[in-house]
Amino acid sequence: MRSEHTYQVRIGVDHRVELARLLQGYSKVLIIAPRALQDLLSLSHPDVFYTEDGESQKDISTVVQIWDALGEMQLGRKDAIVGIGGGATTDLAGFVAATWLRGVHWHAIPTTLAAMVDASVGGKTGINTQSGKNLVGAFHSPQQVIIDRQFLDTLSDREFSAGLAEVIKTGIIADVSILDLLNGSADLRGARSLAIELISKSVAVKADVVSEDFKEGKLREILNFGHTFGHAIEKHEQFSLRHGEAVSIGIMYALYLSEELADLDPSVSSGIAELLKNFGLPIATADLGWPELLTLMQGDKKARAQELRFIGIDRISHPVWFEGVPIDIAAKVYERILL
Repeated sequence: MRSEHTYQVRIGVDHRVELARLLQGYSKVLIIAPRALQDLLSLSHPDVFYTEDGESQKDISTVVQIWDALGEMQLGRKDAIVGIGGGATTDLAGFVAATWLRGVHWHAIPTTLAAMVDASVGGKTGINTQSGKNLVGAFHSPQQVIIDRQFLDTLSDREFSAGLAEVIKTGIIADVSILDLLNGSADLRGARSLAIELISKSVAVKADVVSEDFKEGKLREILNFGHTFGHAIEKHEQFSLRHGEAVSIGIMYALYLSEELADLDPSVSSGIAELLKNFGLPIATADLGWPELLTLMQGDKKARAQELRFIGIDRISHPVWFEGVPIDIAAKVYERILL
């Protein structure tokens, strides 16, 4: 992966071996991990900060607590932070690393499929505010990403399916072979057996995009396919949905919008809908209130002067940018995804 520096995404390695090697390379290391993984990880390292679970940890109050812990242990510029957990944890760990002493080394050990293919890779870090998701953040890449397949065996079907939404997104915008693999797997069990191949292909797509456009000048925006509407749902529902579940609904919104604005063949939308449903992912939502969702989308970090901006496609693997989407069309598409 090339960004502000080059780093490795190591897929299929033993995180325990790699973590032990990593700890030997620094004088001081703070490990950040969610409390829910405390028993699974069985960390003997003296400096571990356990967070709350999920998106609730991506809060400035948690960041301040970690800053205080870093100050107490006097973590210096040549020391490091390690984030072990799902995407929320790697987002948090990376942001803390970016802000402590104006930037220290950090390493990511993702434990969910979504984090392995998306959140831990690419150098975007951030926390949430009352106004929206990831509105405060920094571009600060890890020194390495360590992906241990064993963590996938600990995931519930719901959690694994949520991660598949990000994999499917990658197939839609850039690599149809990902969709072919998933269409060829009969069920979730089949998808699990393809995990390493799916992760490798998804990471390769993200690496190519990020290497060309690290700070999201334009090209990198394609990785947000399904996220503008998905983030609005997440925020509205106070993160009760898994990120991937919200993105799944957002994918359908983006596809229907693409039918309206880019003449996307409706058979593409229906095919993706069947694929998402096959893995237990939602493709519609109860009416959450259009005015509230519209306000959230207008406040999205990708919006400009409150104009609605989306990534769509006019065919598989060919993204298009929708600038200044008319509100009446956006509202019309919303009606199509209601239960």
